[in-house]
Amino acid sequence: MNRAGRALALGCLLLLQPLLATAGGNSLLIPAAGRCTLNTPADELQQALASCQQAAQSGDAQAQYELGEFYYDGKNAPQDLNKALNYFEQASLQGHAEAQYRLGSMFFRGEGVAANNVQAYIVLKMAAVNGAEDALDMADEVSAKMQRDELEMATQVLGQIFRKYLLELQTVDGRTPFAPLP
Repeated sequence: MNRAGRALALGCLLLLQPLLATAGGNSLLIPAAGRCTLNTPADELQQALASCQQAAQSGDAQAQYELGEFYYDGKNAPQDLNKALNYFEQASLQGHAEAQYRLGSMFFRGEGVAANNVQAYIVLKMAAVNGAEDALDMADEVSAKMQRDELEMATQVLGQIFRKYLLELQTVDGRTPFAPLP
């Protein structure tokens, strides 16, 4: 693997590394989080926006996702792909499946960021693991446009992520991931 390939693989791994932080004992699942609502009447939007931003700053993945959608769709405010990308990244790093799906699609389409099929594929596969229903279909669409070496690199990064996850499961309470539940 060449130097640029290693740097890209490492960058992808570092981007996804926080996904492996614990969430209810299973690092690939996201716990239920508080919600913010931006689907409000225009006269209440500023207050709702401030409330969501506060929740997002305190680490609420759902609020980060909602803000990402708010700035991505541009229905109630001008579209701001940089802000959307930032909020989707924050939620994605916490394992929020829909944020990962949106982030993967932004990498695939080059929305607010340079198009990057390797990152798109990795993030979309993680979104699928975390429960985003359409993520596998889009990951297949991305893989159809990837070169063989790109797909191999993405698969290696995913393999590293899942190996780390498996080791994490094996060390929880000294059990193996295949041991019967208590």
